[in-house]
Amino acid sequence: MNVHAMIRRYSRGAGTVDELMATVERKFAGQLSGEGEGSPVKVPEGIVGYYAIAADDGTVVTITLFRSAEAAAAAQEGARDIRLALAGFQVEELDTVSGEVRIAR
Repeated sequence: MNVHAMIRRYSRGAGTVDELMATVERKFAGQLSGEGEGSPVKVPEGIVGYYAIAADDGTVVTITLFRSAEAAAAAQEGARDIRLALAGFQVEELDTVSGEVRIAR
């Protein structure tokens, strides 16, 4: 299995980081472990790990690990839908990098 990572950095124009993180956990990230509440947006399949980081500069960084490059590519639409569902926070994607994980410990 060749795990593929996608790292994204976001700004937000409204709400607090704590409110944003709580909403992401409740509506989206919780779906990964079967604990999320009902959401009109379904988290894409193929995710094997997800991390959301409140960066010191006020941005939010997410690291998503996928089981393959194909799963990462297929998840693009779902990621866009999640950003749209967070419109109340005025989330804007600043940077995205992706690639195959070569070393994992």
